[in-house]
Amino acid sequence: MKIYEVKQLKNEEIIKRIDEEEANLLDLRFSHALKNLVNTAKIRTAKKTVARLKTVLQERALLSGDSVTANAEGVQK
Repeated sequence: MKIYEVKQLKNEEIIKRIDEEEANLLDLRFSHALKNLVNTAKIRTAKKTVARLKTVLQERALLSGDSVTANAEGVQK
């Protein structure tokens, strides 16, 4: 997912995607540990996608003056 695609999403959608991507990353790590993952570059791509999503969410929080931060459980104010 490119940064311009992330910036078009709403905050709720970004939070949902973070949860989905973190679950995907966990599955990829298990597959890699069990020697079932053929393309290990998918792990790196998933990590970068999560980082992009969290970065955009944090940028929006800083611009709006909110104390909204993304974490593993979702959003807390």
